[in-house]
Amino acid sequence: MVRYIALLRGINVGGNNKIVMADLKAAFERSFQNVITYINSGNVLFDSVLDGVTVKTVCEALIVETFGLDILVCVISAVDLAEALLHAPEWWNKSPEARHDAFFVIPPMSAAEICDHVGVVKEACEKVAYYNRVIFWSAPMATFSRTRWAKISQDKAMYRAITVRNANTTLKLAKLA
Repeated sequence: MVRYIALLRGINVGGNNKIVMADLKAAFERSFQNVITYINSGNVLFDSVLDGVTVKTVCEALIVETFGLDILVCVISAVDLAEALLHAPEWWNKSPEARHDAFFVIPPMSAAEICDHVGVVKEACEKVAYYNRVIFWSAPMATFSRTRWAKISQDKAMYRAITVRNANTTLKLAKLA
């Protein structure tokens, strides 16, 4: 049995793709065990005997069947998230005057491909590092709007290959898992 975290991309944002977490939990309970949800942004923790690729397929299918929404899902095991956090850069989630996010890469895209596409970061404005499929990003709030990574949403191909959680949510998911 593997503990997984499903990160649904783009639900309950700006009134779009609304899913009630209690309904999402009930849908996941049809296919998985020990299901819990965390906050309203589409974070589901659960156990399964299936491999990660199959879990992703099942998650996306149950969302279409239950809610009629074609939502991309990033699936990461609790072990893989804990491993990534052990390799988080020392600067990530340190400064209270900065924004700290984790970008979870949705296969078949890789973190290296995303970073290469975004290009060289502006060191004065932001810091980026990655481990496996998790990209760690920090930027002072004063320079946030000038960062390359803050503009990733303008590149639809790249933006569809990630889902973003802030550091607090990422750390809480690891703890809950």
